[in-house]
Amino acid sequence: MKYGRIYNFSAGPATMPEPVLEEIRDEMMNYRGSGMCVMEMSHRSKVFQQIADEAEQDLRDLMGIPDNYKVLFIQGGATLQFSMIPMNLMKNGLACYVETGAWSKKAIAEAKRVGEVKVVASSKDKNFSYIPDCSDLDIPDEADYVYICENETIHGLTYHTLPNTKGHVLVSDQSSMFLSRPCNVSDYGLIYAGVQKNVGPAGMVVTIIREDLIRDDLDDLPIYLRYKTHADAGSMYNTPNCWAIYVCGKVFKYLKSIGGLGEMERINQAKAQVMYDFLDHSKLFYGTVEKKDRSLMNIPFVTGDPALDAEVVAYTKAAGFENLKGHKSVGGLRASIYNAMPQAGVEALVDCLKKFELEHGKE
Repeated sequence: MKYGRIYNFSAGPATMPEPVLEEIRDEMMNYRGSGMCVMEMSHRSKVFQQIADEAEQDLRDLMGIPDNYKVLFIQGGATLQFSMIPMNLMKNGLACYVETGAWSKKAIAEAKRVGEVKVVASSKDKNFSYIPDCSDLDIPDEADYVYICENETIHGLTYHTLPNTKGHVLVSDQSSMFLSRPCNVSDYGLIYAGVQKNVGPAGMVVTIIREDLIRDDLDDLPIYLRYKTHADAGSMYNTPNCWAIYVCGKVFKYLKSIGGLGEMERINQAKAQVMYDFLDHSKLFYGTVEKKDRSLMNIPFVTGDPALDAEVVAYTKAAGFENLKGHKSVGGLRASIYNAMPQAGVEALVDCLKKFELEHGKE
């Protein structure tokens, strides 16, 4: 690693691609002859409009987003979407949710403030260690949408097969796996992702929404909370998170330059395999998720002894590995290995854990 940088396994804000950071550094004082930093730039300027337009187009290229979907850059992060989605999509006042972890639980709680929520499947019975069977969900005809958190950051599980929504709109929180693999956008009515995990700095969400879901009959809803407001204004209704748009645009171009999402998936599978192979053969550590539902992005693991887990956190930190402590709600350990985490970082972590295991075994 260059510049004395560490291996950062944070779940978000998370590590960024070094070529992107270097580009940002080089443009910090004078963006392409403008004489100013993007942070100083008017969002109404032609220069910034070009930045925003290129970011949207590059994202469309990466994901193959159809023309009948809008791409919105909205402040507030993913948490605001927990509320905006039911506020905008609940026509009949009923939505179906699949409960697979902490973030789907939070979304359910917010949706209940707006209308009726039916939890059609849950893995709560086994502490969210698996994705429930979603092939034959009991979805009422009047349900407005079916909601999933496609990758649960805290519990470390992901969908490898999308639910059978029986013709209903599928809404997905992709925050912690956004752009980590190819995505058929047409399978969804709405996709959103807080950008601080896999593509940029905190403070913004990317929302991809099918145009027929954007309503113009929400006069009682605050203006800023309507998707139509952002769609009609090209995400410029108010001053957007200009810096996040700029940085995310850099990441989109970077992903295109390395071969797109197919290549990114190949890279992610290879480095996740390094970690999972270690956990599957370790006598001290073990993963907490059923193998069929394991995430490529977030890998929770434990020793079975909270005190020993804490020792591992201290040991790895001293060795130059940051943010391996599990989320406060579940404890244990977690390695978040997003797109920008190099395989060398995962291999170095595994070597460190093997050393700890060997030393612990000698005691």
